Amino acid sequence: MLERLQKLSTKNEKYVIGLMSGTSVDGIDAALVRISGNYTATTVDEIAFETYPYPEATRELIFRLFDDSNSADICHMNFLLGGLFADAAVNITKKAGIDIQDIDLIGSHGQTIYHIPEPTKDYPLKSTLQIGESAVIAHKTGRITVSDFRTADMAAGGVGAPLVPYTEFLLFSGSNKNIALQNIGGIGNITAIPQNAIPESIIAFDTGPGNMIIDYLTQKIFGRSFDKNGEIAAKGAVCPQILAHLMDSWFIKKAPPKATGRELFGKSFSEKLYTLCKEKNMLDADIIATATAFTAQSISYSLKHIPFDISQIIVAGGGAYNHALMQMISNSLPSINIIAYEQIGKNSNAKEAVAFAILANETICGNTSNLPSVTGASCSKILGKISI
Repeated sequence: MLERLQKLSTKNEKYVIGLMSGTSVDGIDAALVRISGNYTATTVDEIAFETYPYPEATRELIFRLFDDSNSADICHMNFLLGGLFADAAVNITKKAGIDIQDIDLIGSHGQTIYHIPEPTKDYPLKSTLQIGESAVIAHKTGRITVSDFRTADMAAGGVGAPLVPYTEFLLFSGSNKNIALQNIGGIGNITAIPQNAIPESIIAFDTGPGNMIIDYLTQKIFGRSFDKNGEIAAKGAVCPQILAHLMDSWFIKKAPPKATGRELFGKSFSEKLYTLCKEKNMLDADIIATATAFTAQSISYSLKHIPFDISQIIVAGGGAYNHALMQMISNSLPSINIIAYEQIGKNSNAKEAVAFAILANETICGNTSNLPSVTGASCSKILGKISI
C-alpha cells in the first residue's frame, strides 16, 4: 500500500475526482479533472461535472441530523452517504467516458453536519464533523480517497474553514491586480488575493449567509426549493429596518478569522426572521427580497475587513445564478467589477468540488494546504485522511 501511495505521489499528471455536498444539501457535486503538477505549478483541466440530487427521503434524513439526531442516526448516515458519494464518483466517470480504474485519486469533503469554530460554554473545544465514510468510497470505487480535510486545521487551533482559499491561491496568485473570489453556496465566503500574492498575503473568511436563508424562506413560503434566477426577490421590495437589524449581527461585524454555518444562519435564524417580517405585515416577495439583500450586504460589508482595494470580484456557487442577488451586490459596490465564474470560462457550481480534487492532490504530494493566516491555525498542516 505504501508503494502505491509513493508511486501516486510522484506521478505528475493525475485524473482526480472531487466530491462535495454543501450546506444547501442540494446533492453531491462531482467534478472530474486532470491535474498536472502540484503547489504553484498546479494546472487543472475540468473534464466533467454533475450534481447528483439526493433522493428526497435521504435529504430529509440529512436535515434531521442538523436539528435532532442520535448516535445511531449519524452512524447510519455516515455509511449511507459514503455509498452515495462512491456512486457519484462512478457516475461522473461514465459521463466522461473514462473507466473508474483510470482514476488516480478521489478527494471528498463529505457532508458537514456540525461545525463549532469557536468555543462555547456548552462546547469548550473547537470541533467539526463531516460524514460520508471515505472507507466506503475507497472500497466501492477501488480508488485511493482523501477525506476529512478540516480536522487537522482545527486540531492546530484553526477554525477549519474556509479551505478553498488555498486552491484559489494556487490558481489565481499570478494576477496583476487585486481580486477577490466570492463563493455563494449555503454560506458565503470570500478570498482576497493581492497582485503577486504569497500564501501569507491571502485574506479569506466566511462572509455570512449565502443561499441558506433565501432557500429556507422560499421553501416555507412558496413551496419551492430555491428562488430560481432571483425571480421572486426581483418582484419584492427590501425592508430597510429589517435589513439594518440583520446587518447588526455579531458575526457580520466580527473581524476574521471567522467561519460559520447552519448552526448560526439555519432554521432557527430563518424562522425568527420570518416571524419578524410577518409582524411588519410584509408581502411574501418582500421577505425574499430582504433575505437576498442581507446576503448581498454581508458580502459588500466584508470588504471592510480587507486592507487593500479590490478591483474585481469573481462570484461562484449557486448564488452566481441568482440575478437579483448579483444585481444587489453590483449596486452596493459600484466601483468594483462584479462578474460570474462563467465569464472566465469556468463552472460556478463546480468550483468547490474541483477545489477538493486539488486539495487531495496536495495531500498525496505531501504539501501543507491550510492557510494559517486565514484559519487562525498555529501552523501549516497537511490536510485530510487517506483511505485505501
